[in-house]
Amino acid sequence: MKILIAYYSMYGHTYKMVQAAAEGAASVKGAQITIKRVPETLPAEVLKAMGAVEAQKAQAKVELCSVDDLAAADAVIFATPTRFGNMCGQMRQFLDATGALWMKGALAGKVGSVMVSTATQHGGQESTILSFHTTLLHHGMVIAGLPYTFQGQMGFAEVSGGSPYGASTIAGGQGERMPSKNELDAARYQGVYVARLAEKLAGFKMN
Repeated sequence: MKILIAYYSMYGHTYKMVQAAAEGAASVKGAQITIKRVPETLPAEVLKAMGAVEAQKAQAKVELCSVDDLAAADAVIFATPTRFGNMCGQMRQFLDATGALWMKGALAGKVGSVMVSTATQHGGQESTILSFHTTLLHHGMVIAGLPYTFQGQMGFAEVSGGSPYGASTIAGGQGERMPSKNELDAARYQGVYVARLAEKLAGFKMN
């Protein structure tokens, strides 16, 4: 089965989570993993002013995602930084271009899952994922979160992202913190979970 990870990452935090999710999904026999980034909408001078040029260069080799890539996959893991408790504008614009897929029901029955990054511990990780789910439900996707069978979200010994809605990471107010081991483990677990569900649902069609 084909697992697509469609993401946006300005400073590289979300990209780290995406790579871990890909590792997890790839561990499931028969899973074919593709990582693609949604198109940038900000001009180069704005990215430079925001100090994001180097992180963007590091991702330049990642192929751009198209809406047709979503239809070709059996499952899609979306990953986005949070913007005021919601997905980033780049991801929103990408999803707003999927109307033709919606008209055909092209994503109905496919597994959809979401991961996020925020600057602060309570910066909208859960609200971003939950509001993202609305779009997936309109497409008829089967939502996969991060089950509590991932024991890493049961502890309180460290500050860590992650909830039953999906894996997440805390970047810090200046972007100084990269994903912790626990957060990367959560992303890997979610990757495995999505791949196993996709295996069960592969070939499912409503009509």
